Formats: sequence, structure tokens, C-alpha cells
Amino acid sequence: MTLELHRLSAGYGGMNVIHEIDLTVHPREIVTLIGANGAGKSTLLKTISGLTPFRTGTITFNGERIEAASTAARMRHGIVHVPEGRQIFSGLSVGENLELGAYIHRRRSDDTDMRRAEVATRFPALRERLREVAGNLSGGQQQMLAIGRGLMSRPKLLMFDEPSLGLAPRLVTEIFDLIVSLRDQGLAILLSEQNAQLSLAIADRGYIIENGRVALTGSGQDLLRSKDVADRYLGVGVQHESASVDEKNRLTNHLRDLLRVYGGL
Repeated sequence: MTLELHRLSAGYGGMNVIHEIDLTVHPREIVTLIGANGAGKSTLLKTISGLTPFRTGTITFNGERIEAASTAARMRHGIVHVPEGRQIFSGLSVGENLELGAYIHRRRSDDTDMRRAEVATRFPALRERLREVAGNLSGGQQQMLAIGRGLMSRPKLLMFDEPSLGLAPRLVTEIFDLIVSLRDQGLAILLSEQNAQLSLAIADRGYIIENGRVALTGSGQDLLRSKDVADRYLGVGVQHESASVDEKNRLTNHLRDLLRVYGGL
């Protein structure tokens, strides 16, 4: 189930936000989007999921053109968007939030029950709180619920928009471990993430987005080790002239640890 974008442009009002984007995501692949706030990453994900209308270009999924399809039709194809800010229904129970994730496939009740059991097994903290109001969950649990709701839709391509935003470091590690495991189980993953170091460390490939355009693309390893990418997106560059020796060593070791933890992807 390969996603292919060809010269895709989209925006709001009379202004384009993304410009002639070419991008591919293959099954069993994590592709990450890196860029400053306002670069167009979220708009790109919303355009793929159908929340933002495209202007020009094509979106092909599993060999079928879908740029004119509705959001619901894209979900039925298997394109699922886990949005920034979680956007759970805080007044509904945890279980009801999960059921809404399966609404697009509501005629298959047996499959919905199986999906709910799988999500509950994957997220034990949710299994224990299915009847609790979702607004009472912690930030990390709400993010798990948003992901679990996405998994209820039987995705083939799962898109994450800033999944680590506002989470403690331990929970960030859990989220990224989960993303890697979903990729290993066969899903295609498109990830927009503020933590450039960690997202590139787990990525098979990455795209640098600047002013709504693809400025650079390459393997996760190559981008992670690029001086230009490090200087602009990874905090203090690993080889930055003004960085102290200790700071350079700390960053270098941190990047090596990320690559080692995630199998040198």
C-alpha cells in the first residue's frame, strides 16, 4: 500500500502553503517530515487525509488516485491521521472514543470487538479505564488513546502529527518504540515530529520541508549525520564551531545512542 504524492500543492484562501511536493511512503517504512513551525508539515498531512483540499497535483494510494476522494473514503482505503493535540472526545468514555475510531467499519461488529481487544492489550493503562471519562486521562494516556483510536480504523498508512508534543521523556520513548513496532508489523508510517533527532533516528527516510517545499531528502541516517541538518534542526550542530568540546561530544554520543537503540536505521 504505497503512498505517492506528485507535485502536490494545497493551502487556505488564496494562498498555497505547500508547493509541488513529491513524496513516497512504502509499506514497512517510517518516513519523517522535519521542518520549522509553519513550514507546512501539518498542512501536508491534512491534505493527504482530505481535511485540506488539494489545489494541484496527485495523491495515489495502492495505485489508485484519491486526491478528489472524501476523508471517509480515504479512511476506508486505510489512510488514518492521528492529529496534533490528540483531539479526543473528552466528555466520552475511553471505550466510546475507541469505538468512534471503528465507526467507518461499523458494519463489521466482530472485527470491531477484535480490534478493541487488540488495542486494550497494546495499551494496558487504557484497558483498565475503558469506562472512565477520557478527559480524566493524563496527557500521555490521551496520546495513547488517540493512537488506539487510529488503530481501530484498520490503517495501512498511519500518519502522526507531533505525537511527542508535551510528553515527558519516558513517554516519548514509549511512543517512538510503539511507532517502530507498528512499522515492523507492516504499517506504513508518515511522521511529522518536533523531536528531529529521535524521529530521524527511527526513520527509514526523511524529508526536510522549508517554506512548503521539499528542501532535502535522504535516509534517516544520512540526514541525522548531515552538518546542515544538525545546525538547523537538531539544536546545536554536532560540528558547530561555537559549541564547546563537551557539548559536541554530548550531542555526538546522543545521536549514536539513538541509532544504536533503534538498530542503526
